[in-house]
Amino acid sequence: MAKISIFFGALLIILGIVAFSGTGSVHPTALIPIYFGLPLVVFGYLAKSSVESRRKLYMHINVTVGLLGFLGAVGSAIHEYGHSRSLGIDVDEKALAAQLIMAALTFIYVNMCVRSFIAARQARKAE
Repeated sequence: MAKISIFFGALLIILGIVAFSGTGSVHPTALIPIYFGLPLVVFGYLAKSSVESRRKLYMHINVTVGLLGFLGAVGSAIHEYGHSRSLGIDVDEKALAAQLIMAALTFIYVNMCVRSFIAARQARKAE
């Protein structure tokens, strides 16, 4: 799971860079995926530890970062869409797309982590 954490962290970093440049490098909030991607990469690298307790700790930190990223992206997308519609203006499609992509990436990541945690627990019980 450490390699998957690094992979999804890298995807979030790339998303932040693309979103920021796609908005004309004007809106710093487009960089938010980077703030979630960096911890995934760092703690993913640390989760390569041979010590099981450290590996578990860093992966639990990563899944928490992923869950917070998912909740934040979904909440922000819903808020932005509702706010734009209530004012009768067009939704910023680039920002909404970036938020939904971040939500999808973090949802997939958290789902994979939870399945891995369940499989690991079942493997320990089987021993």
